[in-house]
Amino acid sequence: MAFDTRRGEEKQMSVLIIGTGFSGLGMAVRLKQAGIEDFVLLERAQGVGGTWRDNRYPGCACDVQSHLYSFSFELNPDWTRMFAQQPEIERYLQGVADKYELLPHVRFGANVSAARWDEAAALWRVTTQDGRTFAGRVLVSGMGALSNPAFPKIPGLADFKGKLFHSAQWDHDYDLKGKRVAVIGTGASAIQFVPQIVPKVAHLDLYQRTPPWIMPKPDRPISAFERKLFRLLPFTQKLMRAGLYAFLETRVLGFVVNPKIMTLVQKTAQRHMKRQVPDPELRRKLTPDYTIGCKRVLISDDYYPALTQKHVDVITSDVSEIRANAVVTADGTVREVDAIILGTGFTVQDPVPRGAIFGRGGKDLWDSWSEKGVEAYLGTSVHGFPNFFMLMGPNTGLGHTSQVFMIESQIRYVMDCIRTMRSQKLRTVDVRADVQKRFNDKVQGTVSSAIWNSGGCKSWYLDARGRNTTIWPGFTFVFRNKTRHFKTEKYAVEAETSSATRA
Repeated sequence: MAFDTRRGEEKQMSVLIIGTGFSGLGMAVRLKQAGIEDFVLLERAQGVGGTWRDNRYPGCACDVQSHLYSFSFELNPDWTRMFAQQPEIERYLQGVADKYELLPHVRFGANVSAARWDEAAALWRVTTQDGRTFAGRVLVSGMGALSNPAFPKIPGLADFKGKLFHSAQWDHDYDLKGKRVAVIGTGASAIQFVPQIVPKVAHLDLYQRTPPWIMPKPDRPISAFERKLFRLLPFTQKLMRAGLYAFLETRVLGFVVNPKIMTLVQKTAQRHMKRQVPDPELRRKLTPDYTIGCKRVLISDDYYPALTQKHVDVITSDVSEIRANAVVTADGTVREVDAIILGTGFTVQDPVPRGAIFGRGGKDLWDSWSEKGVEAYLGTSVHGFPNFFMLMGPNTGLGHTSQVFMIESQIRYVMDCIRTMRSQKLRTVDVRADVQKRFNDKVQGTVSSAIWNSGGCKSWYLDARGRNTTIWPGFTFVFRNKTRHFKTEKYAVEAETSSATRA
C-alpha cells in the first residue's frame, strides 16, 4: 500500500468507490474487467455485502425472484429458493468479491466523513472517520438507500428502559421468548420478521399507521434437479431469467401507463386477505384506503395468519408517547411492554447525508438540492460535482422488478464515461445544468400521473414537497437505453494538461 507522506494519504487512484453492496462490487468488477486496477472500495463495516450484510432480522429475504436478483455476468445456479433469504444473498456477494479478487482493493472500517472536490488538482479527496485520506480522479457513490435506519421522533423513545432496537440492527442476543413486545411499523421488514417472532413472544402489539397491500408470495424451494440443470446447461437459467424479466416489466403498465389497471391487481390482494383473515373487524383494520401500488406492494403468505393469533393485537391509534416501560397511544391507552422493535424503514430520501459530499466552491451536495429537492441527471450525475457519479441515485428506484438491473445500467454508463475520459484525455466532466433540468422536468412530468403520485397515499417514495424523487417512472429497458452511452455534449468538459493524471 503506497502513501503520499506529504498529505498522509494513499497514493492517488483512478477511481474511489464508496460501499461494497451490489453497486460497489459491480463497479469494481467492471473496472477490473476493463484492466483498471488502481481503485479502492471504502467500506465502513468489516465485511462486504451492504444492505444484505446489515439486515439480519429473522425472515429477511428478497422480494424479487432470486434468478433476477443477481449480476448478469455472475448468475448463480445454486439458489435454493425462488426468493432468496438474506444469508444466501450475503454469501453470493461475498463469493463475487472472492472470485473477482476484490478484497485487496477494499479498505474496511473506512466510514467516509467527507469527500471534497479539489479544483486545482482535479481530484476527489476523501477522509474517513478514523483519519485516513484517499485521493482519486473519479468518485463513485455506492451508498445504498436501505442501509441507514430511520428512527421515529416519538416523545420519550430515548427514555425507554426495556429493550429497544431497529429491525436493521437486530439484537440476536436478546431472547424474545415469553416477552411482551411492541412492533412499531408495518413495512417490508415488519411483514417478514413479525411472523417469525409471533410464536416466541407472550404478547405482541403491532402499531400500524398505514396498512400495506399484500399479495401472495409465489415462493418455493428450487429442486436439486433444477440446480443441476442450471449448472450443466447455463442457457436454461438465462431463459428463466429472461422470462422473469419480461413478466415483471409488464407491471409498468399498471404503475405508469394506465394506473386503472391496478384495480384488478387490488382484487387479488383483497381475496388474499379474505382467505387468510376470517375476522371482518381485523380485515377492516388491515385494508388500505389507497390504490394498490401507491406504496410499495408487499408479498407474504405468513403475515396475515400471524396477526390472527390470539396473543397479537393490531393497533391503529397513533403512538403519542413512550414511557419507561410502556407505549401510549393517542386515545390514552397505556400498554406495558418489555421490548420495542422499530420496523420504521430507512432514510431513503437522504441518499447522501448533509456534510458528506462537497463539490465546486466547497458547495455541499445537499445545498445544491435545496430549491427543487434531490435530483440528478440519469440518477447518476449532479451539476457542480465533476467526476462524481451516484449508483442508485435519485429516481432510479423500482417498484416492479430487480434493482440490480438499474445498477448494472448505471455502471455501464460510468464505465463508458471513464473510457471516454481516457481516450479523449479529459480532466473533468460536469453535467450541464440545463441538461440536468430538462431530464428531471421530464421525469417529474411523467411520474406525476403514475400510481405512486395519484394513488391517494403518502409514501417514502415522496419527499417533503410531495415530489417523487425515488422511483424510475417507466420500463427499465428504456433507462438502460438512455444510459447505454456517455455523451460528452451533455457535459462541460476540461481537457488534460500534459502534467495532469488521467482517470
